[in-house]
Amino acid sequence: MTNSEHLTEFGGFAVTAWAPKPEASAKERYGGPFVHALGDPATTIHRISTDYDSEPSWTDLFRAFLAQSGVEHTQGLVVGAWQGDDSETTPGEVIEALVAAREKLPRLRVLFFGDIVMEENEVSWIQQGDLSPLLSAYPHLTHLGIRGGEGLSLGTVRLPELRELIVQAGGLSAEVVREVLSAELPNLEHLELYLGTDNYGATSAPDDLTPLLSAERFPKLNYLGVKNSDYQDAIAQMFAHAPVLERLEVLDLSMGVLTDEGGAALLGSQSVRRLKKLDLSHHFLSEGLLVQLRALGDFVDLGDAQDPDDEWRFVALGE
Repeated sequence: MTNSEHLTEFGGFAVTAWAPKPEASAKERYGGPFVHALGDPATTIHRISTDYDSEPSWTDLFRAFLAQSGVEHTQGLVVGAWQGDDSETTPGEVIEALVAAREKLPRLRVLFFGDIVMEENEVSWIQQGDLSPLLSAYPHLTHLGIRGGEGLSLGTVRLPELRELIVQAGGLSAEVVREVLSAELPNLEHLELYLGTDNYGATSAPDDLTPLLSAERFPKLNYLGVKNSDYQDAIAQMFAHAPVLERLEVLDLSMGVLTDEGGAALLGSQSVRRLKKLDLSHHFLSEGLLVQLRALGDFVDLGDAQDPDDEWRFVALGE
């Protein structure tokens, strides 16, 4: 998942944009009720998003969305751009509107907050906020995605039904990493943390990931992505022989600054050989080590190779 294109699927649902009918008069669009049919709630969730130069605010659009017939059957929502032409706008009003709507959206289980592509705002420029009231308002979420790390806070997370969590950033703070790894998520199966680089606000260190080494932290976890980091070698060394590998089907260490130092640790791990997939795509591995890793089998993804001799090594998703 990158920020080059809007989501087309999330949480098992197709994602389609929701907007008022383009033929509606200015009064209808901006001063009165919006009109637009909702998709099949069994298969479709909607993205609500402002345009760069659009007049209605995100909360105006959301208010109109809530007025639609059948909105109470909505199972998911994708929050797109809320900033309009001001990249510094925080989502405080968006969070407040979603919290206030919890009784109108009793079936909401799937939420992606920040489906903002690079043409709208670079990932490191996205101004996030304190999402803890939102997570408290929707305690039955099963799938949660968040894009943007600037100003992000999750608080104390208790989501007993959550199965998938993705936190995507060009630079993720140590505080957010710790909030995730101390969260009560007994049914979590899929976790992806885009750690990012200190050039764009990342402050985490390898020690912050220690809780993930245990197979008991998230007992149902089968997909672990600890990725997009400029200390990817240290991560690879930590997880090469970690007890959690006995439980995992997929270890995703992609998108980061992985060199031979980390690659050799993975190569020497018997636990790695039991995985169904080891994703190392976007790496700085030498040809010699690539040959050895390819020999492990097709379950190792070594795509998007970068020049191992490049002095300027970079994560795949930074700015």
